[in-house]
Amino acid sequence: MTPTPRVARAARGVRPAIGLTTVALAAMLGACSSGPSDPGAPTRLAPATGAALQACEALAARFSHPGTSLQSAATAAPGPIVAGGPAAGAHCLVKGQMRPRKGVDGQDYAIGFEVRLPQAWNGRYFHQANGGIDGVVQPAQGALGGGPVTGALAQGFAVLSSDAGHTGRQNPRFGVDPQARADYGYQATAALTPMAKALIAAAYGKGPDRSYIGGCSNGGRHTLVAAARYGDQFDGYLVGAPGFRLPNAALAQLWAAPQWKALATPGATIPHPFNPQARITDLGSALTAPERQAVARGILQRCDALDGARDGIVADTAACQAAFNLERDVPTCSGERNGQCLTAPQKRLLNAVYAGGRTPGGQAIYSPFPWDAGLSSANWAQWKFVNAQVLDPAAGYIFMTPPRTVDPFAVDVDDAYRAIYATDATFRESADAQITMPGKENPTNLATLRTRGAKMLVYHGVSDAIFSAADTVALMERLDRAQGGRAADFARYFPVPGMAHCQGGPATDQFDALTPLVRWVEYGEAPEGLPARARGPGSAGGVNAEVPADWAPGRTRTLCRWPAVSRYKGSGSVDDAASYTCAP
Repeated sequence: MTPTPRVARAARGVRPAIGLTTVALAAMLGACSSGPSDPGAPTRLAPATGAALQACEALAARFSHPGTSLQSAATAAPGPIVAGGPAAGAHCLVKGQMRPRKGVDGQDYAIGFEVRLPQAWNGRYFHQANGGIDGVVQPAQGALGGGPVTGALAQGFAVLSSDAGHTGRQNPRFGVDPQARADYGYQATAALTPMAKALIAAAYGKGPDRSYIGGCSNGGRHTLVAAARYGDQFDGYLVGAPGFRLPNAALAQLWAAPQWKALATPGATIPHPFNPQARITDLGSALTAPERQAVARGILQRCDALDGARDGIVADTAACQAAFNLERDVPTCSGERNGQCLTAPQKRLLNAVYAGGRTPGGQAIYSPFPWDAGLSSANWAQWKFVNAQVLDPAAGYIFMTPPRTVDPFAVDVDDAYRAIYATDATFRESADAQITMPGKENPTNLATLRTRGAKMLVYHGVSDAIFSAADTVALMERLDRAQGGRAADFARYFPVPGMAHCQGGPATDQFDALTPLVRWVEYGEAPEGLPARARGPGSAGGVNAEVPADWAPGRTRTLCRWPAVSRYKGSGSVDDAASYTCAP
């Protein structure tokens, strides 16, 4: 890869250093931060102080909180919580549930949870918001970023994880129960937060000095919803790939599914990902991996050098949207499909999918998606072609009123769109009101964060196939307008070029966003860039098989604060973040 010439700009980025100590990382982040002496900067919250664990096993019998029962409390030895994950120190593992009840469907419901309380506690609480449709208490480790090498528990946080009020990871039928839907939407967080803080106080003799919440995908949605509804409960909000318009995103997938099927190989099937006895339609034959790679090549040809270097990363996403044209920049097949071209019907559909889809009545269903080279990733295809059949039909039970069974190839899209916003005698709140972020069109409610000194750090893969990074940009623009142009005082967005949904793709997707958030909240060091690394062969935290072969395995980059772009300085290795700077 040959760097292209460009005019050098003033350096504003930092060289990635995954694996450095917190102190060293903080020093690097401080070099690209606006500290508390900046004119007009919000008041900084005081740093947290730790405490010794005073009780563990006794908590099961001693702890009392309304509607809560602890099932167990036991000491856990040091080591990784999950295979290949970051290692945590010795801690107390507490399991319990809140608010058991019988649902309108006759099923048993409760908010299940676990809390991990480190012996070496740093005085902080982390609410781990989980992805998908919840339904499972994931291990409370607070690990974020592709192939994480650290996490909240490993850093000394007390961490909570929950099932958001229902069981069954792939079972959307909880959506027939209004309270289960409300718990999934926002109320489980409201119930769990004071309980967790009380449990921490019982374990350490004091409550947390600072509280954080974070997650990716639906976890990012949970976090944005908490920022809008519970701005007084957390000091830091770590928002990853936020599906803050989850019902609309799911409907856009359902809108596209029958159109992909019309272009797919007739009768072609693949194994069902959750049921080994079943098969599903091979929608991927409508746009094969070689064909997606042809589109990615067209994007790179037009957009790769816009940031100053041909390095396989489209860092200037905004410029690329103006530069790339699918019709012009990808060959149109003149005969049989050969993997090097697209047919005219394929181009029409792909353009429509990237536009976000419209109902037959002309209503925009969801946000447009930005063109980016990561559409070549397997994760992109998984969401568009597989999950559209096996996950997104859950929208009928969770995101529509009244709940209904949905055939992914026979959806009345106009009716389904109206159902997202509908209410009835059973569901007094619409799915839009329960699931999506309140105030998303005019987020004045987030002013609470700025007033308190709380902070919000957002990241999103530009090639996310289910939740559009363009939707996140639009939200940040609305937030800035609502805050009189001062949103960056408390909310900053860091796009990840090439990254798919939460991780993967041709990207530098390994990064620790929690440490910079803590430094911002408690020390006033507002980040301009996040150190990031590619996960090529030999990488700690898991290898990303989609790191291109011509990249250095541990390529480093700075994930620049939007709208700045990582631009090549004009000399130096394209695999070294030091050769780039965050600039307009």
